[in-house]
This record gives sequence, C-alpha cells and structure tokens, in this order.
Amino acid sequence: MSEYFGNIKTGAVTIATGMSITLKHFFNALNRKGDAGVDDVDYFRQVDGLCTLQYPHEVIPTPEHGRYRLDNNIDNCIGCGQCDRACPIGCITIETIKVAPDEFALCGKTSDGQQKKFWIPVFDIDVAKCMTCGICTTVCPTECLVHTPVSDFSEFDRSNLLYHFGNLSHLEAQAKRNKLAEIQAAALAEKEKKASEANKQAN
Repeated sequence: MSEYFGNIKTGAVTIATGMSITLKHFFNALNRKGDAGVDDVDYFRQVDGLCTLQYPHEVIPTPEHGRYRLDNNIDNCIGCGQCDRACPIGCITIETIKVAPDEFALCGKTSDGQQKKFWIPVFDIDVAKCMTCGICTTVCPTECLVHTPVSDFSEFDRSNLLYHFGNLSHLEAQAKRNKLAEIQAAALAEKEKKASEANKQAN
C-alpha cells in the first residue's frame, strides 16, 4: 500500500516540477531576450525571455566575416577566369572576348589602375549550386568577387538563382567578336603577304 501512494506522490511531484518549469518559461516569454549580437560573448548566455524572432521584420545579424551570397563587381573584373577554375563544383561560368587595340580606353581600368584586356559578356554564378567555400574569392586577384552579408535569398523559381554579371549584351558581344575576327584576319593576311614578299626576295 505504501508503495502505491509513494508512486502517486512521485508522479505529483514530477508533474508539479514540470509545470513549474513550463510556467517559468511562459512568463519569461513576456520579455524579450537581450539585444546582444551574434559576435557578443554573452549571446549564448541569454537564457531568459522570448527568443523567437518576428521574421522577416527581425533577423539575427550576420557575422562580419560570414560567407553568404556571392557578388561580383564586374567593373573590377579582368576576366582571368581563376575563380572559374578554382570552383570545386563549377557554379561559375565565364566567357571573355579580347579587347581590340583601339578599345582599351573604352574597356577601362580596374579601381587599382590595372588595364582590362577582356570584355566579359558572360559571368554567371549559379548560387543554387554554390557551397560558399570561399575559394573563388581567395584566388581573385582584383578582389572583385566577394561574399555579401545577404543570407536569405530564397526564390520560387530556381532560374532566379542564376545571377548574371556580364558587361555586354548579346548584340554587343557579337559585334565585339566580329570586330576582333576582322582584325585577326587582317593581321593574318598581312603576315602572309610579308612572308610571300620575303620568299620572292629570297628567290
């Protein structure tokens, strides 16, 4: 008989203990947690108060050096392709067109004064594939490719996760290719002409 009532007592104490913990958190939820940022040493010591954020109106601040969505400053890109070659999953696609000798001024320079030698009609990043390893940003010689603090970039359509950073339209790119092909053809014809004249003089 004593064991029977002992079990009842244990159950009642257990329920009371559990309810006291539940009520404690319930009333603590009337207050908000402190506003310590994720870089604050006290962030994970905040044990009392409401912790649910009213997203998207409230967000946890991203760390200063966090790796999130990629962005490319195409004005500083020299089209070297190192990021494309370094990417372990191939989420970066680059196409370049050599700048004609009379268009160097038009193509411009990077912010540190380096002359750009390539047009970049295609610089696409498929962020749906990107695993934010940061290798591409590490090898970029002009530091034009960076990870931004934007951590939420969900889309309803997957095609919207393919970001385009090229600096030429399709028609402009074709015009540049045609012009470069004409210059190369003229250079080749001139080379062949000189070679033919040299052969005639030799004979």
